[in-house]
Formats: sequence, C-alpha cells, structure tokens
Amino acid sequence: MGLETVLIRRAPYSADMATLVLTLIGDDRAGLVNAVADVITSHGGNWERSQMAELGGKFAGIVMVTVPDGRRDELVASLEPLQGLLDITVQLAPDTVDDRMTRRLELEIMGTDRPGIVHEITEVLTAHAVNIELLDAATRDAPMAGGTIFEATAELEVGETTDLDALRDALEALAHELMVEIELDDSL
Repeated sequence: MGLETVLIRRAPYSADMATLVLTLIGDDRAGLVNAVADVITSHGGNWERSQMAELGGKFAGIVMVTVPDGRRDELVASLEPLQGLLDITVQLAPDTVDDRMTRRLELEIMGTDRPGIVHEITEVLTAHAVNIELLDAATRDAPMAGGTIFEATAELEVGETTDLDALRDALEALAHELMVEIELDDSL
C-alpha cells in the first residue's frame, strides 16, 4: 500500500505550513509511535493531535501533523520506509472547515450485551444529525449477574439547530427497547 495525498489545508497560524492527517495500522509492537514521531520531527513537523489504540494485537492511529510546506513532500517520502512496520496513509487536510456552531455532548451506554447495540444507537444519532467524534466501546464479563456487559462512551457533536429534547426522547425510547442505560450529558 503506497502513500496517498489529497487536498491541502494551511495551518491557521502560518501561511507556510501544511496540515497532514496520517492514518496508521499494523501489528502492535514497541517503538511504532517513536518511529513515526522521529520522521515528523526530523522534517520540522509538529505532532498536533492524535488518537491511538491497540486492540487484538493490532495498532491503529490517526495523527494530525503540521509541517513547513517546503518539507511536506520530503516528510511524506520519508514515511515510505516505515511501510514494513505500518500501513500508512497520508492525506493533506481539507481547506474547508465547517463553520456551523456546534455543541459537544457525552453519551454513556451500559447494559447486557447483545448484537446490534452500536448499530441501533448510531442509527438514532444519524437520524438527529449527530456526529460521533470519539467512540470507546467494550464488553466485559459480569460475574455477579452472569453474562456479558456492554459499555460505551462517546463524544458527540451536534449542530445548533439539533433538538436536544427530541434526541434525548429517542435515546430514552431506545434504551427502554434495548434494556440498557443511556445517559446524555450536554454540560460539556
């Protein structure tokens, strides 16, 4: 898998900077993040933001990097040797930013596990034009009650026109149907 590039977005604080979004995936092992950070730093780049995780022996991450425009292609080329350790895709962040006013919410879900919980919750969120910024979900044994418990926490983004009462009502109806607890916190 080769590296790809798309649209460019200039960093807001400097007209001479490009913002790259790197996606990384591979077998988990020590030193993967350091190898990527080394390439970024050696090309004058700055590690702006990231989300990374290990799951089932695999490592996955998304990293936002700013780099001087004149060193962008050099940095992308220098990531190529890491392809033996990681599958890396590089995209230049889009120039357009959605300027809609948004609110941030936190959603917590817990209950007896069964197939389809994530699908049904995301269906309600999609129907109310809610964007999922982060979703952390897991199952665990419930030794006292028997069975398996599903737990999830999500950070959500909603537009200023989203009817929070209607969203809350839809989630409460779904919680009753699925027999799970759902809490929506709009105090973020």
